[in-house]
Amino acid sequence: MFARPLVLALLLVFMNLNDGHSQSLIGAASAALNPPATPLITVDPYTSIWSFGDQLNDQPTRHWTGRPHALNGLLRVDGTVFRFMGNPTFVGDTVMRAAQPRQVGASYTPYEAKFRTDSPGSDQWMQPRFDDSQWATGQAPFGSRPGDKTAWTTNDIWVRREVVLDRVPQGRLLVNAIYNDNYELFINGQRVAGASGVSPNYELTSTGRQATDLLKPGRNVIAFHSQNFGGQQFVDLGLLQERSMDLRAATQTGKQLSATRSQYTFEAGGVGLTVTFMAPLLMDNLDVLSRPVQYITYTTQSLDGQEHQVEIYQDASSDIAVDNPGQPVTWRRGRVAGKQPLNWLRVGTAEQKILGKKGDNVRIDWGHLYIAAPGQTGTSHRIGTMAGSVNQFEREGLVSDIRAGGRPNMITDSTVVLATSFNLGRVADKPVERHLLVGYDDLKAIEYVGQPLNAWWRRYDRQNSTIGSELVMEKALSAAESDYVTLKKTCTAFDRSLYTDALKAGGTTYADLCVLAYRQAIAAHKLVAGPPMAGPNGQPLFFSKENFSNGSIGTVDVTYPSAPLFLKYNPTLLKGMLEPIFHYSESGRWTKPFAAHDVGTYPIANGQTYGEDMPVEECGNMLILTAALAHVEGNANYARQHWSALTTWVTYLKQHGFDPTNQLCTDDFAGHIARNANLSVKAIMGIASYGYLAGKLGDATTETEYLRLARYLAKQWMTLAKDPTGTHYTLTFDNPGTWSQKYNLIWDKLLKLNIFPEEVAQQEVAFYLTKQQPFGLPLDSRRTYTKSDWIVWTATLANKQEDFESLIKPILRFATESPDRVPLNDWHETTNGHKVGFQARSVVGGYFIKMLEK
Repeated sequence: MFARPLVLALLLVFMNLNDGHSQSLIGAASAALNPPATPLITVDPYTSIWSFGDQLNDQPTRHWTGRPHALNGLLRVDGTVFRFMGNPTFVGDTVMRAAQPRQVGASYTPYEAKFRTDSPGSDQWMQPRFDDSQWATGQAPFGSRPGDKTAWTTNDIWVRREVVLDRVPQGRLLVNAIYNDNYELFINGQRVAGASGVSPNYELTSTGRQATDLLKPGRNVIAFHSQNFGGQQFVDLGLLQERSMDLRAATQTGKQLSATRSQYTFEAGGVGLTVTFMAPLLMDNLDVLSRPVQYITYTTQSLDGQEHQVEIYQDASSDIAVDNPGQPVTWRRGRVAGKQPLNWLRVGTAEQKILGKKGDNVRIDWGHLYIAAPGQTGTSHRIGTMAGSVNQFEREGLVSDIRAGGRPNMITDSTVVLATSFNLGRVADKPVERHLLVGYDDLKAIEYVGQPLNAWWRRYDRQNSTIGSELVMEKALSAAESDYVTLKKTCTAFDRSLYTDALKAGGTTYADLCVLAYRQAIAAHKLVAGPPMAGPNGQPLFFSKENFSNGSIGTVDVTYPSAPLFLKYNPTLLKGMLEPIFHYSESGRWTKPFAAHDVGTYPIANGQTYGEDMPVEECGNMLILTAALAHVEGNANYARQHWSALTTWVTYLKQHGFDPTNQLCTDDFAGHIARNANLSVKAIMGIASYGYLAGKLGDATTETEYLRLARYLAKQWMTLAKDPTGTHYTLTFDNPGTWSQKYNLIWDKLLKLNIFPEEVAQQEVAFYLTKQQPFGLPLDSRRTYTKSDWIVWTATLANKQEDFESLIKPILRFATESPDRVPLNDWHETTNGHKVGFQARSVVGGYFIKMLEK
């Protein structure tokens, strides 16, 4: 959002630049692939910018949480300006107020609404004509926290609120909400928005819908349903108007996605423009993978046979470097000399409280955003209003030089924009190319056991001063510029290789799913250099963040589903995910006889913060994944290093794993369950994995003992879990008529352990094919929602390719048709394609499991 925006503009005039041709992504992705949101800049959980929806110029670009992280692009053709990226917006009038305090420290300003905490008993509860006369009346906010006006202590709450409007605003609607854990919003009976995770502070989220499409003069009914899966309950929301600047849009003519690139094409004023976002997340080069610099490339050419005068304007908002709009920021500019000189601008918060906050729905507010481009002397900077800069670009195709009145640093309480303009001159049939570097220096990335750690690319950095840190980032920018041409070729080759391999493994639908998952899965992690105890410069530690599922860091049952991607492309990264859990136990800080759930709340990894253990789940996960590492590496050297911990955990599984007590598993949103048949499979496979590892280490006696035990337990399992119909195996032991996806069986197939007879998995697959819904296979018989990562695992159990494809096709349909156009979520409703929860999580790395089979 732009509230009284100021602009820090960089005019880059480029001379003697080589023409270049944009790379087509054909052959690296299906042309029909239409992601719910498109990754643009994907470095880590903090530097993560997406285009929500289908059009790059339809709305502001956003952080994966939905907060605007604006990248705005304008194309000037023969003096006429067209918007091709983003849509600068600002907050307009309140349409329906929330109970939000009017100022910090003030009390809530409640409003009345009808509510109930038991089921309405009708799927029409959100409709304007629904009879809510028997519902209770209460004041917002609803919740269990001190200060909440109406008590809500159950899992669910349904709220209906009437609002009378004299007139309907003309802009789009913004939702202003707090919630734990999610909400679903309806306006006059239409589902308008949904959010998941926890937001203790009021957050603005765009609905993408015009107010005039949803509201009317007179009576309106705003209804919402909120759920709570743990912690304190609370929910409240209001509506505001979102206004945008009146900038003409270029016509988007195409969009393509490959593993490392997103590409858009536009037409405007007789000129074609191709914009390519390249994220060189290449797992065979950890320095490049970790380097927090990515690229935007612009290629223009005439489409009508005429020459056109063309200029490009690109800006990046300081909102990318703050958690909440309005935080004071400082700016600075500089230049990197050398054979390939760069002009750069940076912006960051004035406070710079490094590693000063943790949580889920939060964004980084330390370190600095950098924008850089190849340049020469004469680069100029200015500060002014965004409108003034855009207006000047409309008039002149550039941003003025105000060096005479500028200062090297400036503190402001308004939004700052780093802007770059390119004068491409007269453009004809021959394509003309320019590019920009977008980077973020977080200074310190993770706190681990009380010690701040550097990102992997900074592992040799011992600088603590501001100037010293700036020099380190300048080197990174310079290296990224030097690598640009080579990385374009490398990314092209990798994208084609990944797509070809996935196509051979599972077909076109499967290849598209792998393309969708690749950048998201990697960028939900942070690669850091471990402390000195792990080696001279530290070993690589790869910390995941639970995006919109509670914000935990290094969660074992998030590592488990995401592991196939890293087993496929670089097992070192999987070791970097497992190592903190091993060290947590081996250091004596975690003293329980089973594996921990996590090591903290991102980015603070000082010890488990999740409120409840998952004993069987996490022990099984750690044992299975360690065996999977041995399988792909051909040795058990890594297991040897951690044999004591593995022995402790397998001992727990021998005693408690086969018939689990009432406890959580990785599908904790579904609640506690005892005698969980799928969790029992995991325990059995964990025991088998220990035997497999012992064999790899040359201990034939232990290998025989544990594999024999696992096969014995598998036979017992078949008896207890068999449904009386003989068609499938049940959700829980001795519970006829129930069923669940037995996705944990996949490791018997991949590790070739032969613990369960093959017909168990094939019988399950045949049964699952009878339970499909339009948007996928439900997780189990309790509800119709599902987890898409588990569906791919379940589908990989199939021996017939047609069965595999039948099970995964609804996942791609969900991604393409879901009304929730946000970064891919892995928990959705199979009947209507709506998002249930989670967003932008690493677990979609699990889609790559079919490639492990081949």
